[in-house]
Amino acid sequence: MRMQHGGDLSKAAAEFGGSEKDWLDLSTGINPIAYPALNHITSRGLADLPNARAEAALIASARAAYSVPIETGLAAAPGTQAIITALPQILSPNSSIAIVSPTYSSHEESWKTAGAKTQLIGREDIHHTDTDHLLLVNPNNPDGHIFSKQELLEIAASKQKNGGFLIVDEAFMDLYPEASIIPELGSLPILVLRSFGKFFGLAGLRLGALVGPQRITKKLQKQLGSWAISGPALDVGHAAFSDITWQAEMRTLLKIETDLFRQVLFEHQVSIVGQTDLYTLIEYPLAHQLHEALARKQVWTRVFNYNKNWMRLGLPVGAENRLRFANALKTSLNMLENHARL
Repeated sequence: MRMQHGGDLSKAAAEFGGSEKDWLDLSTGINPIAYPALNHITSRGLADLPNARAEAALIASARAAYSVPIETGLAAAPGTQAIITALPQILSPNSSIAIVSPTYSSHEESWKTAGAKTQLIGREDIHHTDTDHLLLVNPNNPDGHIFSKQELLEIAASKQKNGGFLIVDEAFMDLYPEASIIPELGSLPILVLRSFGKFFGLAGLRLGALVGPQRITKKLQKQLGSWAISGPALDVGHAAFSDITWQAEMRTLLKIETDLFRQVLFEHQVSIVGQTDLYTLIEYPLAHQLHEALARKQVWTRVFNYNKNWMRLGLPVGAENRLRFANALKTSLNMLENHARL
């Protein structure tokens, strides 16, 4: 099984057995420690149509959390996937775009589906493209590479000359807010996508944001229409964005857990290609076979069609989960290495 996205343990259970609760899911970069959403979901939020006051409160708290300049727009959406799908139409499907790759595949799919001239480029070519737009993910998924603010500003300046945009997907930037380009935006031709569900561990809530020039964020709001964000998402999002203490403590905890997980990988002599505090990209010559061997131990991981040697691992939080993964990894590596010697 070769997944386009992580998650969906129902597929893993259907192929390799067990119930979903039996699995250790390391196939996503979603925080396994979720924000306490149930504390903020009310019967009114569930029963009533979303209201303007709740939406305004969410927008205000998101702007503060992301340090959005006053002249820059912010539009909320039911997940960043909705933004990814909408952007080609908003910016004109007749335009051309270069996407820094390898990265999250849905960007390429959305632009190609819209009919745009789409090309994939490596990081080394980032300053040598003549397309209308350039898109990159920062930190990149799956290798965790972070582009500097100065480099992003230089790219934006070059796109501004022909009326194009630099599009930056900051899905995992809640981990490193100091690296976000958002505080520098002003009126620059930069569009930034932010995901709520990954850092706050609430992917099912479906909440995301587009930050950039107001004329673009207003187009997105108009395209999404009324009541695009559910009442519970408005309430939980506002609470989470406003909870600065939880965010700071979570960043510290995830860094500690990532350091502990890195030690597990080092102990098993696994080569780390890149990393954030929510996922780790490793290299192994038999990555797809390792993926299947771990699945037989009910540990679900992510592999890629474009690189047979790569595997991405989500963060196994806690000593029990780390030990479970370490035991499954040791057994799987020994099996594959013994088989290779035969």
